[in-house]
Amino acid sequence: MKKKMLRIFSISLILALALALVGCNSDSTSGSSSKDKKELVFWNVFTGPDGKNMQQIIDNYNKTNPEFKVKNISMKEGDMYTKIPTVVNSGKNIPDVTIVHAERIKQYVDNEMLTPYDNYLSNFADIKEGNYVKAGWDIGNIDGKRYSLPLDVHSFVMYYNKDLVEKYAPNALDDNVVTFDEIKAAGDLSRKDKIDAMGLTWMRPTFLSIYAQLGGDITSDGQAPTLDTPEAAEALELLKSLVDGKYTNKDGQDPGQTFKSGKSIFFPEGIWMQNGLNEVKTLNWGMTNFPQVSADKVVNWTSSHQFVMFNSKERTDEKTEGVIKFLDYLRQNSIPWAEAGQNPASLANVDDAKVQELPQTFLVKDEKQMATLKIFDYKYNGFVVDAIDKIAGDAAFGKVKIPEALKKAQKEVEDKIAQNEK
Repeated sequence: MKKKMLRIFSISLILALALALVGCNSDSTSGSSSKDKKELVFWNVFTGPDGKNMQQIIDNYNKTNPEFKVKNISMKEGDMYTKIPTVVNSGKNIPDVTIVHAERIKQYVDNEMLTPYDNYLSNFADIKEGNYVKAGWDIGNIDGKRYSLPLDVHSFVMYYNKDLVEKYAPNALDDNVVTFDEIKAAGDLSRKDKIDAMGLTWMRPTFLSIYAQLGGDITSDGQAPTLDTPEAAEALELLKSLVDGKYTNKDGQDPGQTFKSGKSIFFPEGIWMQNGLNEVKTLNWGMTNFPQVSADKVVNWTSSHQFVMFNSKERTDEKTEGVIKFLDYLRQNSIPWAEAGQNPASLANVDDAKVQELPQTFLVKDEKQMATLKIFDYKYNGFVVDAIDKIAGDAAFGKVKIPEALKKAQKEVEDKIAQNEK
């Protein structure tokens, strides 16, 4: 057993005791099933509106009368990720299949927590690279083994008000790429009418998208973090210039509400937010790539929900085959997931006529566009994003000095990695 796994064991003992007090290890509360029960326990983080779409898919699958029906257990993201090491270390009530974010997979592999799919795919010839979006498929291949299978790829893009674009930036979308220079030019015209050029919302993917456009990455070798770099400083300076130039919302203002009320031209956000915009019947909106420093290099921050199997002696080979039958069904029947605002990773669903009409599908319609999808799969991604969340917004809105903020973020991640390696 690796030292890292032992560290997780010890850290999780306290959690295990606490969770035991509320019965988390009982079948009635955890939703876990015994190895003899004819059901597959599926853990996921779909507690929002998209959870209803996933439940619809599961209900449809269970109506096909499979040998192992799927039991859907949704929980808050933080709760699930806290609970996972506890149950894996205990060896009991481990879910049969779990959705995790792509960025977490490498660390799970490093800690020897996952069962590879390779030995179980021989009867499923269509679960293969050519049938999935590349960015979603590649993330599950680590050291020559297949540790995950993708459900979707979800990206941070940019919404725009069609009426305001026509008025203030009529040619900006000719190539489906809007540059920051074009956004500023539009803002110079719209300012007199008290219309923001762009809203600033979730700063993590905003910063990371720009950082990648400028040639930066959060690690140079897969081990050490790289946050205190000239490219990172340039990315934050660009965001600060938008704020200082009064092209964006002020700190504390709700950019989503501003966009919904027709008071901003552009609004970077996730593809999963479109259902909220559809509720505003007077809003004439479109979707395009995340704003770019240059149209020559397009980057769209992306993540992916991935199916993994945590190591479990309770999951029989028959159950494992049942898991893959369920995932193969999803490969062919994920249209409700697309209707929830996501891009299914399976090309069989992407090519469906209904899905082709959905606005987010432009991201996966051709290889050139799919090449813009950037997943940061650094195994210490969790440490990095925690640090970014603390500094990116404050740096953009001038609350902290950018060089000092980046040094602080770099040291924070290095310290956490050093503690993790002890």
